[in-house]
Amino acid sequence: MHGELLALRAGHVFDGVRARRSGTVLVEDGVILDVDFTGARPPAHAEVTDFGPDAWLLPGLIDAHVHLCWDGSADAVAHVTSGDRAAVLATARDAAAATLRAGVTTVRDLGDRDYLTLALRDGVPAGERPEIVAAGPPITTPSGHCHFLGGVAQGAGALRAAVRERAERGCEVVKVMASGGRMTPGSDPARAQYRRADLRLVVDEAHRLGLSAAAHAHALGAVVDAVNAGFDSVEHFSCRTPQGSVVRRDLLDEVVRRGTFVSLTLAVRPGGALPPGVAAGHASLLDLMTEVVASGARVVAGTDSGIAPQKDHGVYPYALRQLTELGMSPLDALRAATTGAAEAVGRAGRKGVLRPGADADLLALDASPVDDIAAVTGIRAVYRAGRRVR
Repeated sequence: MHGELLALRAGHVFDGVRARRSGTVLVEDGVILDVDFTGARPPAHAEVTDFGPDAWLLPGLIDAHVHLCWDGSADAVAHVTSGDRAAVLATARDAAAATLRAGVTTVRDLGDRDYLTLALRDGVPAGERPEIVAAGPPITTPSGHCHFLGGVAQGAGALRAAVRERAERGCEVVKVMASGGRMTPGSDPARAQYRRADLRLVVDEAHRLGLSAAAHAHALGAVVDAVNAGFDSVEHFSCRTPQGSVVRRDLLDEVVRRGTFVSLTLAVRPGGALPPGVAAGHASLLDLMTEVVASGARVVAGTDSGIAPQKDHGVYPYALRQLTELGMSPLDALRAATTGAAEAVGRAGRKGVLRPGADADLLALDASPVDDIAAVTGIRAVYRAGRRVR
């Protein structure tokens, strides 16, 4: 027995690749049946929602880097490492709901504790949360960045075992702290944590088991090693040195040659201040990110949401405006947030696109995001797996 047939209509459609005029998306059982641009009447038994001639339909947005278990407070580390498992899981559920309301229907979670994101994914119905691609606790060195999340592994045997554990638990991506990070006392973002050979071992084991691999990398040396080790995506890509972020043309050429995804950390709400550790080198970082966009690298946006008050859950739409400020056209920013990000997180064809057979994750906007990318914050409706959630 089939479920209810929905016909969603708007004056404009962005299908994940191009903008079209006057389209109707037919949805049944959480899947897109058809996308019609001929103006044909929908089937008589369909429930029709017409958002109007000025409205836009587009695929749900995809945040390539979140932390659902982190509460976005001034002391998010204390909360996520507290002994209260139920409280952290409740935080993750609230974060997922806030993220979904903001139009983000798929996330890649790159750092939890106790694999709680898997519990959220498996325990909450699909229509009440984004699709979650989970990494579990990030792999890190003893006393290294985010060691308090429980992912410490050093040496070939321990690293292979860590990757196997994540595969066995149901993770789809392995996250490795290739450099230090500013949220961990005693950790230095400008220094690498693993040798290139260790990083390559992790990538090879992840790929052997069917998982993708993402590297947290701020230090220039760590970025170079992560790219050459074959990581599918490099998070942050800050290329930090004592003199600030630096542009290496040979590195960008290698990124483009390999097709490595560069997950830039973007998005703060208007009026929000950058964290002190970021603000100090922000000018050189902006220069670097502008060069990355201009290089033709496969760029996606991740918010790092949950780690601080400036990075609350649901902030992702503001990342698209920042992509345009870095040189992308609004249309390319939309592609980066949909079809591009879907490929980066392992959901190509199912997410980030409006076409028959894809999951029915959609947004309805009040105005044109192609004319003004800020329109992505003017959300009329959000659909997840064919269910209207906003």
